[in-house]
Amino acid sequence: MPWEPFFYNQLTLMKNFFLPLLFILITSCAIAQNHRDEVGIQSDNDSYLGQGSDRYYTDGLFLFYHHALDVKGNNVLANKVLGFELGQKIFNPRGGNIPSARYVDRPFAGYLYAGANLNFLYKNESNIKFGAQLGVVGPASGAQAAQTWVHKTFGFYTPTGWQYQIKNDVELNLSAEYNTLLARDTAVDLSFTSYANLGNGFTGAGFGGLVRIGVFNKLFNSASTESSVIADNGATPAIKHEFFLYYRPMLNFIGYDATVQGSLFRKHDDPTSDEITLMPQRVMLSNEIGLTYTTNRWTFDAAATFHTKDVKEMVRTHQWGSVTVLYKFH
Repeated sequence: MPWEPFFYNQLTLMKNFFLPLLFILITSCAIAQNHRDEVGIQSDNDSYLGQGSDRYYTDGLFLFYHHALDVKGNNVLANKVLGFELGQKIFNPRGGNIPSARYVDRPFAGYLYAGANLNFLYKNESNIKFGAQLGVVGPASGAQAAQTWVHKTFGFYTPTGWQYQIKNDVELNLSAEYNTLLARDTAVDLSFTSYANLGNGFTGAGFGGLVRIGVFNKLFNSASTESSVIADNGATPAIKHEFFLYYRPMLNFIGYDATVQGSLFRKHDDPTSDEITLMPQRVMLSNEIGLTYTTNRWTFDAAATFHTKDVKEMVRTHQWGSVTVLYKFH
């Protein structure tokens, strides 16, 4: 019959192509595999918390690339990850439509940067991460244009008051981060975390803790330390799918913040300038609560951060939400 060759051809095609492809797809999802590279995006915005606010640290957008380096034969290191990122942060006062300078309780500012970091992850579940960023604050950061575009695109109000923003200044910043495991039970662990920044843009330090509850990998191969990628194919992750809640309280000490104080090397007493600068609070507390889920190739993270005042003039504390998506390959 005329339809018999057709069905025979279809069965042959399934046997020779579709069935092997289906087997590859199934096994790739069912078996935990290592991937050497990772790209991703993170979006921060205070509107994600559903409070209808548009104040202080109001928006951030970041692009990431992570590449695992070979540590075979190293008796101390379990993993080593090289990272690159591009980012933009946008700050405004209690609102984005300020009618006059007297309402500026936190300076208008943008920060646009490119950065690189190297993360050394040890077998004892501690890690040291070194980083550097080159960026700019002021109109050159594109913050005003970005906020105006977003508000116009989504039908929000027109931002006003950006004439008071921090003036242009180039920033070079260095950073170091240290984390280490303190204790672990079956489904919960506690880590110490700390950082230090040095530069003409940001100088300060902080320390705190990280509590994870759920299913997670060790800290040298986990989304918690941006080390989901790994080069050694013999070091298979213990957990195929991480799924955990986390809580990260941090005590922060601020030496300098260019998004609040402007240029470190320029006087700010020019009576003809519209720039408004303030002095930062020297001690601030932040609390981050989040949920992380990883698959063989994907990482999804959602978090909320609650932060005390950046400057004493702020009428309220502030908070924002973060959404991160990462994809592993190679």
